[in-house]
Amino acid sequence: MDTSDAKDLRDGSAAAGTAAAPQVVRVSVPERSVRHDLRAVKIVLHRELIRFGRDRMRMAANLIQPVLWLLVMGTGLSNLMTTGPGPAGDVDLRTFIFPGVCAMSVMFTALFSAGSIVWDREFGFLREMLVAPVSRAAIVVGKCLGGAAVATGQGVLILALAGLAGVPYDPVLLAELLGLMFLTAFTLTAFGVLLAARITDMQAFFGIMQMGMMPLMFLSGALYPLNGLPAWLSVLTRFNPVTYAVDPLRQSVFSHLDLSPELQRVFNPGVTWNGWQVPVWLEVVLVALIGAVMLAGAVVQFRRSD
Repeated sequence: MDTSDAKDLRDGSAAAGTAAAPQVVRVSVPERSVRHDLRAVKIVLHRELIRFGRDRMRMAANLIQPVLWLLVMGTGLSNLMTTGPGPAGDVDLRTFIFPGVCAMSVMFTALFSAGSIVWDREFGFLREMLVAPVSRAAIVVGKCLGGAAVATGQGVLILALAGLAGVPYDPVLLAELLGLMFLTAFTLTAFGVLLAARITDMQAFFGIMQMGMMPLMFLSGALYPLNGLPAWLSVLTRFNPVTYAVDPLRQSVFSHLDLSPELQRVFNPGVTWNGWQVPVWLEVVLVALIGAVMLAGAVVQFRRSD
């Protein structure tokens, strides 16, 4: 082999090595911005809506329980108040518990919507969301808005049964109830997200939710008036945040009913602090502030997550 052949061989080998060398692909990650965070909120919200819409069994299960409370328990209590002594008068007990059932329907759906975080963590999808080039606060806000939207949509089905409870289909009343239900659902979803951010097991999450929902429901005045309670029970109801979500719902319903002042005092006593009547606007502000605190806590927990 002469010198020229050796040179050609070396050149051919170099060319082959160059052709076989992988090309470097540059990936550019966009900088974080408000526009990207808003898009992330929209995507997470949309995902929650799609997930809930495809889960027909969950929709039915979340609807059956409030309907049973309204139609079965409400009818039974109405019959008891009619046949026995009591100040029921022209008030149907189904009308009284209807605001409480609205609150319970969004509470169940909102809290269990937060459980999707634990599910996503178990299957690794949450890690993919956390490494995305968006603020983790956007992910939390999207989760809370998605849970609130799903729960409010579930509450619309309860509002459709208002006529069965003696509640008028007044557009203003329905709009008020929808707004209050959305605020309640957002606050409860933020509470659920705050808990789910620290829980890694699905069974543990649902166990804690079941344990927490019963006190929240029974200490909120959803099923009985808050006046005339024992002192210890009255104190517990005042420290329950759901109390300040149920009372504005009931105030809105009873403001559209034609009842005597005596019946209003019995079945719509409101919430008092040491004898002072808490105004509805302050109750709404309290629920909003609690939701903001829960949301901020959930954001802090997500920023600490790996």
